[in-house]
Amino acid sequence: MSAGHDSSSMKLTLHVWRQKGPDDEGRFEIHRLNDVSQDMSFLEMLDVLNEQLTNEGREPVVFDHDCREGICGMCSLVINGQVHGPVPEITTCQLHMRKFNDGDTIYIEPFRAKAFPIIRDLATDRTAFDRIIQSGGFVSVNTGNAPDANALLVSKQNADEAMDAAACIGCGGCVAACPNAAAMLFTSAKVSQLALLPQGAPERDARVLAMVGQMDAEGFGNCTNESECQAACPKGISVTNIARLNREYLRASLVGKSQ
Repeated sequence: MSAGHDSSSMKLTLHVWRQKGPDDEGRFEIHRLNDVSQDMSFLEMLDVLNEQLTNEGREPVVFDHDCREGICGMCSLVINGQVHGPVPEITTCQLHMRKFNDGDTIYIEPFRAKAFPIIRDLATDRTAFDRIIQSGGFVSVNTGNAPDANALLVSKQNADEAMDAAACIGCGGCVAACPNAAAMLFTSAKVSQLALLPQGAPERDARVLAMVGQMDAEGFGNCTNESECQAACPKGISVTNIARLNREYLRASLVGKSQ
């Protein structure tokens, strides 16, 4: 080993998806990095790539990112065919280069779904999720003083399941992993977190009908119980929420017919 050589640095070959816009034809572009630290996060590695491209007078790669702490759900990449990369239950920004080896070839693609059109390169438009939330992801709140914390009793099981569902960060990984590009896991998590709590009762029926209706209108596919969504979810959201969504939807449909 030569003096001064950093054993933690790696050489990588990157096949990065480049696409100018939603209506343009995309392609993989090959780039090579020669000094990638194993301590870098995956997004920091992309920063190094973009710095290299900028220094060469070339267009940097566009990709989604924000908090880089696994909270915001912005980092939306498919890495070597796996949503968010090879490590389960983490976001792309939490993936570190120590999970790769010197000399590796890495394929980097955007989330692919009809309802998630590509904006440019690796960035996708996921505002379809926002519209699903806007259609029913809210509760009625009376004005005035805040109620006492113990005024509404909630069983521990319901509270725990509601909190588990509320952990969804809306990254869209479930859609990207699903062979049908279904949004059932996301929608079911947002319905479940309110359906399990008394605060969500007033809009219970209207909520699930509106959110499922908006989900369908956005062009997402149908769920066929593949469970790839749960496997790809960085927060481990369970497909049991999809079963709850189906029950809530059936209940709301029957209540509407009886009125």
